[in-house]
Amino acid sequence: MVQLYNLHPFGSQQVVPCKLEPERFCGGGRDALFVAAGCKVEAFAVAGQELCQPRCAFSTLGRVLCLAYSEAGDYLAAIEEKNKATFLRAYVNWRSKRTENCRVCIRMVGHKVEAPFSDTFRDQMSIIEMPLSEAPLCISCCPVKGDLLVGCTNKLVLFSLKYQIISEEFSILDFERSLIIHIDNIVPVEISFCVGYVALMSDLEVLIVKLESDPKTGESVNYQPLKINNPMRQTEGISNETLQLDSDDFVICQKPVELLGEKSSQSGVSVTLESTGLDDKTIKYYHVQHLLYKRFAPDISSLVLSDDIKLHSLQLLPIYQTGSPTSDRKKLSQEKELLSLFCFFSLPHVGYLYMVVKSVELMSVYQYPEKSQQAVLTPQFLHVITSNNLQCFTVRCSAAAAREEDPYVDTTLKACPPVSMDVCALRIQLFIGLKAICHFKNHIILLTKADPEAIPERREPPKRLLSRKGTNVKFKTPPVAEAGWNLYIVDTISPVQLYKEMVDYSNTYKTAKTQSCIHLLSEAHLLVRAALMDASQLEPGEKAELLEAFKESCGHLGDCYSRLDTQYSHLALPYYKMSGLSMAEVLTRADWPLEDGSQKYERGLIFYINHSLDENLDEELSEELAAKVVQMFHMAEPKQLPHILCSPSMKNINPVTAMNYLSKLDISGFSSILVTLTKAAMALKMGDLDRHRNEMKSRPEMKLVCGFILEPRLLIQQRRGQIIPTELAVQLKDTQPGLLVASVLGLQKNNKIGIEEADSFFKVLCGKDKDTIPQLLVDLWEAQLVAGLPDVVLQELFFKLTSQYIWRLSKMQPPDTIPLRTSEDLINACSHYGLIYPWVNVLISSDSLADKSYTEDLSKLQSLICGPSFDIASIIPFLEPLSEDTIAGLSVHVLCRTRLKEYEQCIDTLLERCPEAIIPYANHELKEENRTLWWKKLLPELCHRVKCGGEKGQLYLSSLKETLSVVAVELELRDFLNVLPEDGTAAFFLPYLLYCSRKKSLT
Repeated sequence: MVQLYNLHPFGSQQVVPCKLEPERFCGGGRDALFVAAGCKVEAFAVAGQELCQPRCAFSTLGRVLCLAYSEAGDYLAAIEEKNKATFLRAYVNWRSKRTENCRVCIRMVGHKVEAPFSDTFRDQMSIIEMPLSEAPLCISCCPVKGDLLVGCTNKLVLFSLKYQIISEEFSILDFERSLIIHIDNIVPVEISFCVGYVALMSDLEVLIVKLESDPKTGESVNYQPLKINNPMRQTEGISNETLQLDSDDFVICQKPVELLGEKSSQSGVSVTLESTGLDDKTIKYYHVQHLLYKRFAPDISSLVLSDDIKLHSLQLLPIYQTGSPTSDRKKLSQEKELLSLFCFFSLPHVGYLYMVVKSVELMSVYQYPEKSQQAVLTPQFLHVITSNNLQCFTVRCSAAAAREEDPYVDTTLKACPPVSMDVCALRIQLFIGLKAICHFKNHIILLTKADPEAIPERREPPKRLLSRKGTNVKFKTPPVAEAGWNLYIVDTISPVQLYKEMVDYSNTYKTAKTQSCIHLLSEAHLLVRAALMDASQLEPGEKAELLEAFKESCGHLGDCYSRLDTQYSHLALPYYKMSGLSMAEVLTRADWPLEDGSQKYERGLIFYINHSLDENLDEELSEELAAKVVQMFHMAEPKQLPHILCSPSMKNINPVTAMNYLSKLDISGFSSILVTLTKAAMALKMGDLDRHRNEMKSRPEMKLVCGFILEPRLLIQQRRGQIIPTELAVQLKDTQPGLLVASVLGLQKNNKIGIEEADSFFKVLCGKDKDTIPQLLVDLWEAQLVAGLPDVVLQELFFKLTSQYIWRLSKMQPPDTIPLRTSEDLINACSHYGLIYPWVNVLISSDSLADKSYTEDLSKLQSLICGPSFDIASIIPFLEPLSEDTIAGLSVHVLCRTRLKEYEQCIDTLLERCPEAIIPYANHELKEENRTLWWKKLLPELCHRVKCGGEKGQLYLSSLKETLSVVAVELELRDFLNVLPEDGTAAFFLPYLLYCSRKKSLT
């Protein structure tokens, strides 16, 4: 038995002014009700709170056996009986019928209408005849596309809705018989159709299939009679010989079966498709996917198949993407996008609700307190009628659809009550003599009749279920209407009004701390969520009211989960987030003293506050609320207290209060270094520098780095998307910059801070604009190179460093603080910094006026260029600010050209600017394949410059002698003579010639 709440989902009611006793009735879109009685259908206008008024009436061919309305296409379909023959007809453009005697156009399905008749069709109702080879048993209209599915004894026939274009300004509705679904071994009593999903039901069986539209994976749709191989039914021991025995001696009963997904294809029910469309391009469905087969066992206590064990109320309920439907009927099928689909069917005492999109799953089982006669499913409720009661149950459709629509449901961002939550009955309303029910919009239509006396009409049942002793009772309506009947329209109250009543009802459970409070508030939440999903039914202005109720319901659920100690306490976080409540508002609501006056904070509230403070919200708590938070965590989660105090939201905490709670902590169970750093930060906030220094000195530097990694917000905080250095970070910048850089580097290594965030942090910390680079940031870049961070792109880091070195050298700008590492430190610690070439030192030493303030930047730049990892070509475009007029600029340019193997240009430059460095340069660079440049380039250049003389003549002469010594060793005598200048003095070159001629004998 489900839980019953005595709520009031039903509002006002009125009597439909029918002239005859209704035999069939159904809703007609948003504003109409159709009632069939005798050979007539009456349409009533139903709008808001106004009284139901007759709208129009039209005659039928015979008594109406089945009635169905399609909002897509705005037509009414009916199965009618006349002279024991049944007919299928569709009534279109019925709104144009003003009086009962108005002209009506009758045409055959698919009949082409000529243009001259367009004016006739525009303003009058049309009846479309749909001939069938077998008698129609039941019908269903697709709520999305308007297609009509007709159930016959051995098949289902699909009529696709289409429009005949008469002219550019006018088109008429028509149908095309596009598909026949052949079904063996099951006779449909009820069917339901929605966007390719087909559900059919016999007395004790339910089958759900999906018509697939993918031709690549589908089979041919041409129907071929198949020999059915039915292993399931064969294994049940029913053979042909058995069936030939006298059936009076046997009762044939089949076992109850439930097959889901692919297994349902083993049910023994054969389903094949036959395309009947005139154009192959219009083929919509190609093959069948079986989704569900369920068979119930009859009650064998009696030998008749009574109504007590018959299924009823088969229904497919679609839920669409939020806000997709529009009021334009012709565009309705295009605008609606199916989100989720549910199937309901019921036995007299039990109802079943399945979800059938993506996966087939039993969602809910409804146990009725008494025998049901009919039920109708809506996105918000399940309405069930018994002989004397109208029952209203909750459903889980919106909970399932929410998870299909939003992937963030069931995360820390969003939540929704579970699909598996027990359903409940909101109301059991006394209604005498209930016979039938239907639903449209926010109306429930009820047919009542006091003490009816039905006339039974017997017919032979299929032998596959019971012996011929069984009877299938079909109620035959008396030809003369009996007194004592009424057709009621019962309005359901607005979702917001019912929601408020459910919230008021839940207040009775708040002090008891039971799950009932959560259950009822969850029902209220799902009610509002379902109403928001069904956007097509909302009145103007109602959505804003529903959204406010939705947020309020999230707040109530957050309160429940935060104050109740359950395994789902963590749900307080997403519900509070969805409520839009600020942290201060939640803390104000969270004041729940115990009976003895003490205070206890459950883990749901602690979980919410802990996560909220950890997410760096832009909200700052007042001093009083911040103190309350510290008190809460001191009582419930003391080990989280250091983390809580580092949150930007706790900016206004009194540091004395925080220090008192920190001093009470037992640090044996968790990281004591974090407590030390938090104390140091609070002491700094108090202005107690001595205590701050003592706390910082009490731990080694590497331990302090580990503490900052555990809680990065001790150094870096974010407010409104901006990076804000803490007071502790500012203090470390001035007193322990090395610790600060090492800590930020540790944060990067542990993925606690990104590269760009670290750069921004140091710029903000040092008060620099975006274009100015502080030395501490350069120190960080150098530390990143030394550490070899895996996430740092090496060439980008080289570019940052070289750009800064070059900018300072070109502007003669010294660092704003003393660098943490010298070039020598970097060379010893990092392989990317190479040993500076010896000739570079000679070149630099020649500048006696060099400014020592920027020599470190020059050495680091030279070391990077001399290193093995640097891409020289990438730096050339950025060397322009660094002039070659200075020795510093010259050394960098020559270094880069040397790395690019432009040796001849480098020789010319050095001979012109610094001849004393030419021999060290040649000794270091002109080796192996470049050794020929000694005599091909360097020797001729030196001879020429010695001959020209000048103030550097002596330097050139000494360099020439060194060059000749090297060439004499490298070349044979004849080759040596060939490279000597023709106009040289023989006495000068003679010693080198003698050495060259004697070197063979020496070796």
